[in-house]
Amino acid sequence: MPTGYFITYGGQFKNLEEANKRLSVAVPVALGLILLLLYFTFGSLKYSLLIFTAIPMSAIGGVFALWIRGFPFSISAGVGFIALFGVAVLNGIVLITEFNRLKRDGMRDINSIILTGTAIRLRPVLMTATVASLGFMPMALSTGAGGEVQKPLATVVIGGLITATLLTLLVLPVLYSFVEKIKPRKKKKNQEALPLPRQ
Repeated sequence: MPTGYFITYGGQFKNLEEANKRLSVAVPVALGLILLLLYFTFGSLKYSLLIFTAIPMSAIGGVFALWIRGFPFSISAGVGFIALFGVAVLNGIVLITEFNRLKRDGMRDINSIILTGTAIRLRPVLMTATVASLGFMPMALSTGAGGEVQKPLATVVIGGLITATLLTLLVLPVLYSFVEKIKPRKKKKNQEALPLPRQ
């Protein structure tokens, strides 16, 4: 090419590049804020990380749903993952809060706490996931203008909520039981009497 001329890409490709840069900042910030708010809610890093496991469990379903429908990862899908993480964490909070309430009320057996708490909170957890999924269903099936943006977002949320709900009800109680059975080690004090110095 003549001196002083160069090629640049614009249009949708340029917008995609810029949006990916913003998304690479927005997603870590959102995850950090979620973890920080969890810590402020429970005042314990242990429970915060326990509920934070709902995020990878929900991401599994979101990625799998995109793969089934043949959608590539896009900006709208990234936004869908952020929305999905919020709902998945909410279900974890509902479950862990009930477990802790039963423990404060005097229940000591971990298995009884898990079975009772899961039975009590089963309906709220299912209702949260079902209402959110049904709300995104029209977007997932849209064929009109803007459907190429709406469908990946809704697909991520619906697919992620399916796995997040199942794994929250099955895996999270197991992790809670494992964490509660771990007791901090206490330092052993030397109880042997030291000999008195001779005078």
